[in-house]
Amino acid sequence: MTRSIALTTLLLLAACGSAPVRYDLPPEIATVQIPVSYGAIEVREVTLPRYASEENIYFEDASGGLVSNPGLLWADDPTRSFTEGLAFSLAAQTRARVAAEPWPFSDFPDARVDVRFSRALAGNDGYYRIAGQYFVAPVEGARADVARRFAIAEPYDALDLPSIAAAKGRAIGDLAALIARDGL
Repeated sequence: MTRSIALTTLLLLAACGSAPVRYDLPPEIATVQIPVSYGAIEVREVTLPRYASEENIYFEDASGGLVSNPGLLWADDPTRSFTEGLAFSLAAQTRARVAAEPWPFSDFPDARVDVRFSRALAGNDGYYRIAGQYFVAPVEGARADVARRFAIAEPYDALDLPSIAAAKGRAIGDLAALIARDGL
């Protein structure tokens, strides 16, 4: 059975249930510490494509179209989930004090991270893909602004919906590591 047929079958089977099922991102466990040059980092609220900012979980079908099932939902608001997940991952992977906006501390952050997604989707090829651009802006000082594009893919099992949430969580962790290594 191809991945797209398996995914379509899973969507149809999930539609048979009466109550919606919500999927949360598993917490990331950082295995490495990445040195960064900032001590305090604010993560701005991310921007997502419309389909990715909705509560429904969208999938790419065999034709490349985006489909969802009203019975399959994200457990949290996707924009909040991406933003908080990125802040948590950056904090776990660096020694910096990291928080999502609004900045909760009395002093100002040293830098702000702004991420704009152009893609965040479970593809019909068995990969959850995120792509877009991130920006790092120092609050003050002589450091230069950073603007870089990213494209990340994490595998998932088309017959296991929690694996899509796990792949999304890993992709956010990968993005945090990329930002820490190349932007901070």
